[in-house]
Amino acid sequence: MQQPARYLEENCVDWTESTKGNFKEQEKESMRIGFIGLGIMGKPMCKNLMKAGHKLVVMDLDVDKTDELVAMGAKVVMTPKAVAQNADIIIVILRNSPDVEAVVLGTDGIIDGVKAGSIVIDMTSIAPAVSKKVATELAKKDVEMLDAPVSGGEPKAIDGTLSIMVGGKKEVFDKCYGILKDMAASVVHTGSIGAGNITKLANQIIVALNIAAMSEALVLATKAGVEPELVFQAIRGGLAGSAVLDAKAPLVMERNFNPGMRIYHHMKDLGNVLQTSHEIGVPLPLTASVLEMMQAMKVEGLDHLDHAALICYYEKLAKVEVKR
Repeated sequence: MQQPARYLEENCVDWTESTKGNFKEQEKESMRIGFIGLGIMGKPMCKNLMKAGHKLVVMDLDVDKTDELVAMGAKVVMTPKAVAQNADIIIVILRNSPDVEAVVLGTDGIIDGVKAGSIVIDMTSIAPAVSKKVATELAKKDVEMLDAPVSGGEPKAIDGTLSIMVGGKKEVFDKCYGILKDMAASVVHTGSIGAGNITKLANQIIVALNIAAMSEALVLATKAGVEPELVFQAIRGGLAGSAVLDAKAPLVMERNFNPGMRIYHHMKDLGNVLQTSHEIGVPLPLTASVLEMMQAMKVEGLDHLDHAALICYYEKLAKVEVKR
């Protein structure tokens, strides 16, 4: 239910004076962070920033998502422009490239309200070419940008142990490192603008192919009459072991496909992978195959499930179910 205008006015803040200088040398109380996008990842990330002592001004199209953050002390505004007017660092985490372009460069977007010397941190997983385009436009207003997509899904967003891969100028990264670390266990600078998203695309290839490989292996074992739990325990300490296997195999055997990373989100990332690979001339046949498997899951109406549910594609072919 949309909050009344009075609620929003009472909980907004007019931060017209920008803090200047090196953010690393300022007190958290004087630094204003804007945060746009309070979905499955953004909201817990906001909570961790506030627990670390940062002051936030937040915005989401669904105003109800702001309630819990307001109770923690966040301020609410209604447009990306207003967020930018009231913050020194603006963090964005949305769905895909078009959403980022609209929020940053569109009408009442960040670019309409941002102050010279501010920093925009886009934590959305998007096409690297779009990161470069957005950064170029912001630079015209003397605004720096980092592309800083995340890995780890909702559980790690909640406990503050995300992995963040960052592209942009090293000196800008250094200014923002502490803020990013308040949401993550790992924060790595991977190169110039766009490099963060290239790294994330590489991450998503490995995760997708690991899930597909795990699915093939466990379906084979189950169809052959071998207990999948015993197979999992036997191989996880060897060369076939991985963080993906440890995280996803237990969920499969419990038939727990509650989303941490939804299939349709992973499809978006793999779509960006293939778009980028085609642009630079890199054939990725395995990635293309897994994306088609996920497309089949979408046709079945299962793309809202966790990406571990990819195993259902194999189970249907083999007419077997992997479970304890």
